[in-house]
Amino acid sequence: MRRPTMRRPVIASLLFVALAATSVWSYFKLARTGEEATTAAKAFLAALDEKQQKSATLEYGDPKRVAWHFIPLEGEGKEREGLQIRHMNEAQRKAAHALLKVVLSEAGYGKATKIMELESLLAELQKGKSGPLRDAERYYFAIFGQPTADGRWGLSIEGHHLSLNFVIEKGNVISSTPTALCANPANVMNENIPSITKGTRVLAKEETLAFDLLASLSADQRKVAIIADKALGEVRAAGEPQPPKDAPAGIAAEKLTGQQRSLLQSLIEEYANNLPVDVAKLRMEAIDREGLGQVHFAWAGADKPGIGHYYRIQGPTFLIELVNNQQDSAGNQANHIHSVWRDMTGDFALSIE
Repeated sequence: MRRPTMRRPVIASLLFVALAATSVWSYFKLARTGEEATTAAKAFLAALDEKQQKSATLEYGDPKRVAWHFIPLEGEGKEREGLQIRHMNEAQRKAAHALLKVVLSEAGYGKATKIMELESLLAELQKGKSGPLRDAERYYFAIFGQPTADGRWGLSIEGHHLSLNFVIEKGNVISSTPTALCANPANVMNENIPSITKGTRVLAKEETLAFDLLASLSADQRKVAIIADKALGEVRAAGEPQPPKDAPAGIAAEKLTGQQRSLLQSLIEEYANNLPVDVAKLRMEAIDREGLGQVHFAWAGADKPGIGHYYRIQGPTFLIELVNNQQDSAGNQANHIHSVWRDMTGDFALSIE
């Protein structure tokens, strides 16, 4: 009699090994953001002509490296550093977006590009009225220093409502802050341009998770968490090289229930996960080392959408702030978000003194 074949177990084993190898390869691919950013930055610069390269590159020690902001900047002496997307040809734009994709996660890239597209909507809403220049191609790419495998260099991708800042050293991302993602309108209430559908909320979870956490608090917890009846007008230290040094305010996570801590964790991860897996992992590991219990959640303003509100999440290593207290360009109240993640040990790979 013919002996039973071992083909199926062998195939299963080979399949397991193949899947395991694929998972390992995927992990290491995702864990090379600094290396991939260096390669992508070189490719971007190589696609530019000499004049464009001069616009796109600055010395690593240039003071403009820490001159970040998410507000409209225009006029003599106020222009952002770097090369505008508007001044790139199609191949150069692809190289710029390839670099943007490397330093963000898929979710983060989707948010960033939607923020850019919202400028076209603002331009439509502003027609015939005075106001800032609205241009979906007015986003700047700047490289500080030379992107080399064994050196240190910086990257800024910035424009209205977007500020992304990185420092890469020897193929490792050693700084990824400040990270500012903003949205006007926060909730699209019209249908002025085809690429932005009515109901679009670029930063939806950043708001809904925070409202869920606030709603879960008991009366006694709210007394500690709510720091003001009215929302702040702006995130603190916007445009400054380092975050505010104030002590954490609000309620400590150690005073929250398990379910509330899970909500807080999900909210923090929503911000962290705008960046690639390895960079997000570094952010979350830094929080875990200090202990989630030390993280504080503070709220100011209304406890429902459509009225000005603000929150702050602060731990020893990070600070998140979100404010929604401005009208959108159509006049709808509290429909204009500014949000930012800062490094409490020092933005731009610069230690706080």
